[in-house]
Amino acid sequence: MKTLNSILFLLLLSVSIPVKNFGQTNSLSISFDFFGTPISISVDPAFKVSSGYSPDAVEIADFFEKISKTDYQPVIYQLLAIKSRLQLEDWPYYQLIRNVAEKISPKAGNYYRYTLYKWFLMDQSGYETALKTSNDKLLFYIRCDENIYNIPGYYKNDKQFICLNYHDYGNHVDFQKERFTEISPVENASLRSFSYKITRLPDFNTSSYKERDISFQINDNEYRFKIKLNNEIKTLFANYPVVDYESYFNIPLSKETYESLIPVLKNQVSGMNKKAGVDFLMRFTRYAFMFAPDSKQFGGEKRLSPEETLLYDKSDCDDRAALFFYLVKEIYNLPMIVLAYPEHVTIAVKFAKPVGTPVVYKGEKYSVCEPTPQKTDLRIGQSIPGLNHSSFEVVYAYHPGN
Repeated sequence: MKTLNSILFLLLLSVSIPVKNFGQTNSLSISFDFFGTPISISVDPAFKVSSGYSPDAVEIADFFEKISKTDYQPVIYQLLAIKSRLQLEDWPYYQLIRNVAEKISPKAGNYYRYTLYKWFLMDQSGYETALKTSNDKLLFYIRCDENIYNIPGYYKNDKQFICLNYHDYGNHVDFQKERFTEISPVENASLRSFSYKITRLPDFNTSSYKERDISFQINDNEYRFKIKLNNEIKTLFANYPVVDYESYFNIPLSKETYESLIPVLKNQVSGMNKKAGVDFLMRFTRYAFMFAPDSKQFGGEKRLSPEETLLYDKSDCDDRAALFFYLVKEIYNLPMIVLAYPEHVTIAVKFAKPVGTPVVYKGEKYSVCEPTPQKTDLRIGQSIPGLNHSSFEVVYAYHPGN
């Protein structure tokens, strides 16, 4: 029966749907705040369909049949126009889609229909998607060509599909016990893959920032900074997965946070040579925040972006390494490598002359700069004693301009 239902669904998807005009005389307006930007979208009232109450293939086919007969094209055009105007990359754009789906069909009202709206809007926005169903679960997948580590995926025709709503099931689905049936749109070579890379953050409303006092001590000197931070960063990255180190280490700060921190740090190190300045940034990252492993703070692996590390009271070695990398890159733009041990992550920086026992990578000498607090006060060039004979991997190498 499910095979026949899947065929029915594919036949429905293969129907060519004409683009309708924007002239909607009785359009429904949905409005919400999107990270400080007011959003208003006009929707055909018929776009709010009543089907899609379960993950059954027949119900999903019925949902698609009904929604494809509505004047849905203007909704897609408006969403893509907002994406372009706000310069949204794929992950923030997906958050926009989630907001729209929530307004049209609240998640608490019917989870399956809410998920189908997200799927439909992403699919019609040009992304290659897929659905998988079991007796009581509806998994929404999207094609992604990047390395994603803590959410499930599968391969189809040499393409990787990543589950976008895995967190809705408590980040646990027993794929050994539960049998899933794939329901996919018709193959279309023009559909694009989804990227988790974030190279710019939304322009958050300045009024939503709060000042945070950050203090730390070096020897007998105490330093205090006031940094502007925005709790909406936590919302943006709430379900963000573990990505590769290159993507993770290049997530920037938002404009307000950047302007409240980077000029202050630049001024603080302006009279120092590069090694002394990097040492100051290392100790700032090491001592301005308390330490806590992800297992205690989040219940599992979660890599914080530099701004999240500033926002949370506690962080682990991955998080501090990312923040320290960002600060050195912005203030000195020096070559760096990221060293991953089995239980630790740290940074090594390339100076004109190495300090201590250097790490040699591709013929260049780098000095370890440990941004995570240890039992002893490590200086530049000093590694954690317990790791001196441990193997590591260079998981990311940064060279300015390369």
